[in-house]
Amino acid sequence: MAATKGRLLPCLLLIAISTHAQKQNYTFEQIFKNGETNVVKQLPTVKGWADDAHYLLTQKEADGHLSTTMVDVKTGKAVPYPDMDMSQLQPSTSISGGINITFSPNKKYAAYTKKDNNLYLYDVAAGKETKLTTDGSTTILNGYSSWVYYEEILGRATKYKAFWWSDDSKHLCFMHFDESQVPVFPIYVADGQHGYLENTRYPKAGDKNPDVKIGIASVDANNIVWADFNAQDDQYFGAPAWSPDGQLWIQWMNRKQNNLKFYSINLTDGSKKEVYDEKQSTWIDLDESERITFLPAGKGCIVKSDRDGWENLYYYDNNGQLKNAITNGNFWGTSIIKIDAKANVVYFKARKENSARFDFYKAGLDGKGLTRLSFGEYSHDLISVSPNGSYFITGYSNLSTPPALALVDAKGKVVREVASSKGSSFNDYNLPKSELKYVTSTDGTFELPVLITYPINFDPAKRYPVLISIYGGPNAGTVYDRWRPTGSPAQWFAQEGMIQVAFDNRSSGHFGKKGLNYIFRQLGKYEIEDFMACGRWLKRQPWVDSNKLCITGGSFGGYMTCMALTYGADVFPYGIANSSVTDWQYYDTHYTERFMNTPQDNPEGYKNTSVLTYANKYKGLLRIVHGTSDDNVHMQNSLVFINKLEDMKKHFEFMLYPGERHGFIGAKGVHSRYEAYKFYYQYLLEKPMPAAFWAPDSAQKGF
Repeated sequence: MAATKGRLLPCLLLIAISTHAQKQNYTFEQIFKNGETNVVKQLPTVKGWADDAHYLLTQKEADGHLSTTMVDVKTGKAVPYPDMDMSQLQPSTSISGGINITFSPNKKYAAYTKKDNNLYLYDVAAGKETKLTTDGSTTILNGYSSWVYYEEILGRATKYKAFWWSDDSKHLCFMHFDESQVPVFPIYVADGQHGYLENTRYPKAGDKNPDVKIGIASVDANNIVWADFNAQDDQYFGAPAWSPDGQLWIQWMNRKQNNLKFYSINLTDGSKKEVYDEKQSTWIDLDESERITFLPAGKGCIVKSDRDGWENLYYYDNNGQLKNAITNGNFWGTSIIKIDAKANVVYFKARKENSARFDFYKAGLDGKGLTRLSFGEYSHDLISVSPNGSYFITGYSNLSTPPALALVDAKGKVVREVASSKGSSFNDYNLPKSELKYVTSTDGTFELPVLITYPINFDPAKRYPVLISIYGGPNAGTVYDRWRPTGSPAQWFAQEGMIQVAFDNRSSGHFGKKGLNYIFRQLGKYEIEDFMACGRWLKRQPWVDSNKLCITGGSFGGYMTCMALTYGADVFPYGIANSSVTDWQYYDTHYTERFMNTPQDNPEGYKNTSVLTYANKYKGLLRIVHGTSDDNVHMQNSLVFINKLEDMKKHFEFMLYPGERHGFIGAKGVHSRYEAYKFYYQYLLEKPMPAAFWAPDSAQKGF
C-alpha cells in the first residue's frame, strides 16, 4: 500500500500542474476593452414578491431587453409576469422649470422648486401651479438644500431636494435655508478668455452655518406653519419622518452633535413636543436614513442607536417612551428589512457573527426570539422577504464564492438555489486568491482586518511589490468577506505579479462605536497608526519587497495617503493621493466638527492631525492629484500642502485635472487611471508599461 501511494503522488502532482497550466490569464482586451470571458454572468434582479408563494425575477435576455417572471416557491416553475405600466405610477404633466418634481402619494399634486429658490405646488387635475413661498433668492432657499445639508445630512442622492410629502398627501414639510451669513468659497474655472469664479456658500470648520427653519405647507388651506424652532440657534435638522397616523417627527441636533432629540410637531400651530433625547460623550450621527422606523398607526416606532457602543434596535411607543430593547449585542451596519406588525417580528440585516460579513436575523418586538436566518460563512448582502415572512431570497457570496441567489424558508432552511453567477468558463481562467488576515494594533487593543489578493502563480519564496488601496474614514470600512469582481484591473496586476491589499482601522465599523470613539478630537491619528501597524506587518512577511509599498486612496483615503507619506514615512515609501483633505480646518462644518469639534475649541487636535504638521518627515515619493473644480474637498487642500513641500525643497509629483470635481470621469478619468498604472509599473514592477496601454481608447475600466 505504501509503495502504491509513493507512485501515485508524483502522478497526482503532474495532473494538478497540468490542470493549472491549462488555465489561461485574462487578455488586455478582456480587462480594458470589456472583452467577453464568460467567467461570471449577471444575476437576475429580485423585483419583490407577487404574493407569499411567488417571487419576481427580472433578467436581461439575449436580445438585450428585460423580462420579468413570476416563480413558484414550491415548484420553481417560472411564468411570464407583465411589466408594470409606468404611466400609472406618475401622472403625465408638463411642469416648466420644475426641479426635483415629486408627486404626492395620491398622485393628485406635485411639489418642486425652481431657480428662484421657491417651493411650488401643482394641482394635476386642474393644471394649476401655486407658489407656496415667495422669499426665495440667491441666499434664501425653500425646499432646496444648502450645500452642507446636501453633502453631509440629506445626502447627494436627494439632488438638493429638501421637502417631504405626508402619507395622506395633505401636508408638505420643507426646509427653509438662509445662507446670507455663510462664507463664500470661490472656485476658479478657466473657461473662456477671462475665466470666471464659481461661488459656493461653503461653511468650513468653525464657520457660520445656514439658518434653518422647518415649514409645513397645508395643501387644502394653502398656508404655511413654521415649527417652533429659533432659526438663529446653532443647530442641525435631520430628515423629518411622517408617521402612519400623520404625526411629523423632526430630528434636531446641537452644533456639537452630541445631543439628538426628536420632536413631534403640531401641524396646526407649529408647537413642538420632545419625544426622544439621546446624549453621547463623543458624537451622534445625524445623517442616518433609517434611525426611525414607524410601525402601523398607534403601535409606536423602532429607533436605531449606537449609544451602547453597537447599533441596536429599540422599541418606543407613540409618545417616545422606551418599551424595551429589541436587540442587545455586537450588531453593526444594522438595517431593518421588514416589520411584521401582526406577528410582532422585525427582520433585519447586520454584521455580528463576523464583522466582515452581513447576516440576516429576526427578533420579536419584545426583544425575545433572536434568530439568525442566513446560512454558512457568507456575506448576505441582498435580502427580500415574502409578504408574510414565509420565505426570503438572499444574495450571498464570500471571497472564494461568486454571488448566488437562494430561496430560504422561515426556519432558515435553503429550499433551492435560484441562480448562480458562475459562468461557463469559470474554471478556465486563473483567478487570484484573496484572503483575510488580522494584524494586532500597536497598542494591542484591536485585531485589524487586512484583505490580501495574491498574484497569479504566487510563490512564497519570491518577494513582491505591494499596492495598498485604502479609504480609512469613520465607519467606512472596505474589508469584507465578499466576492471581488473578476476581469478588473486588479486581475491584470495580479497577473503582472503585484500583491494588492486593503486595510481597515479601528474606526472602520468592525469594532462598533467603541472603536470609533477613539478618533474623537483627533481624526486621523489612530487611523494612520493602525495603517502603519498593518504596513509594518506586511514588510515583515518574507514574500513582500519591503522597499516597494505603495499606498493610494481618494478623499479621506487621499488624506490617509498624505499622512502615510509624512507621519508614516518610515513605513510607506510610495503613494498616490487623490482629492485629499490635508488640514481639517479646510473641510466643512458638519462632517469635521462631528469628530473634531471646532478649531477654536480644539486647536491642538487640528494641529496634530494636519498633514502640514508632518511635512518635514516626508522622504518617499508622493503624487498629489486634484481636480480644480472640486466642490467637496477644495483644491486649496492640495495647494497648501504643495506650498509647504516646495518651501522645504521636497521632491514630489503633482497632477492637475482642469474643471474636474470630486472624482474624475470621461477622458480625464481614463488619463488619471493611466497615469496611476504608469506609476505602478515604474516604481513597483520596475518594467515598461505594456504598449497596449498607449493605444487610443485602451484603458476603459477603473482600478
